Amino acid sequence: MGSKPKIALYWCSSCGGCEESVIDLAGDLLTVVKQADILFWPVAIDTKYEDLEGIGDGEIEVTLINGAIRMDDQVHMARLLRKKSRILMAHGSCAHLGGVVGLANFFTRDAILQRIYHDVPSAEHVREPRFPGQGSQEAPLPYFSNYVQTLDQVVSVDYYIPGCPPTPELIKEAIFSVLEDRLPEPGKVLADDKALCHTCPLSESKPDTIRIQRFKRVYETEWDPTRCFLDQGIICLGPVTRGGCRARCIRANMPCRGCFGPLDNVLDQGAKASALLSAIIEADDVEELEKIADSIPDPGGLFYRYGLAASVLRGKVGGGTR
Repeated sequence: MGSKPKIALYWCSSCGGCEESVIDLAGDLLTVVKQADILFWPVAIDTKYEDLEGIGDGEIEVTLINGAIRMDDQVHMARLLRKKSRILMAHGSCAHLGGVVGLANFFTRDAILQRIYHDVPSAEHVREPRFPGQGSQEAPLPYFSNYVQTLDQVVSVDYYIPGCPPTPELIKEAIFSVLEDRLPEPGKVLADDKALCHTCPLSESKPDTIRIQRFKRVYETEWDPTRCFLDQGIICLGPVTRGGCRARCIRANMPCRGCFGPLDNVLDQGAKASALLSAIIEADDVEELEKIADSIPDPGGLFYRYGLAASVLRGKVGGGTR
């Protein structure tokens, strides 16, 4: 009998939720390890960098990398795992689109370090870290680049598992589609091809025409949990977000914020969301239009909460990618 196929998992710049989403496979994780060997998973098993470096190129059947790319060591590990893996999957919103981590692209690296190590009250006794080439080489940190990048801006990616975090069902399907040799064509996002609205439990309550005179935040109104959020003036990005999440937020009585990313034919999810909301504003003059638009307190953070690094904007102008 031949050896079992090898799997690897790795964590870059993220909150750790994608690692938890693998644990959420529960009993199905035991089914995975019956059919494959988890060769490298630093958050859960004691394997070393040297173990990974010593295996042959392409010897790992599939690697799931979660988290965006910000530090030099993450670039190095992404390239090493790409080299060692036959199939590489971007696991979760941060690897796929930049995620919430990517919102840092609205600020320069210097502004971020100034805020963290000088401006906040809790930083009074914190030493600013030293990066390679910066003063003393005592315990230097990996280089902190100017921009957050998506995984496919650093290495080639074969497939994408969307979500913040992905559902266990999507992760299970992604892994077993590799083990059972039934993957779709490379480059696919492994979720629905239609917008979330198509599977939303509130879809039947959505009227054919929606007109909004003021956008409301969820704490500002007592909304009807049986009606479409947009029809009540509460921003929901379901119409411009890929389905496949099982409408978890909607079923928890919260509007969609777009973590599954855009559909295949959409270049920029944030621009699409802006166009959607612009089309349903009801205003008779410029002053009224501006007032309605101003009821969205943070358009950048709303429209690009998960996809800034992958967008046309990428982030704050200037600074390059290093």
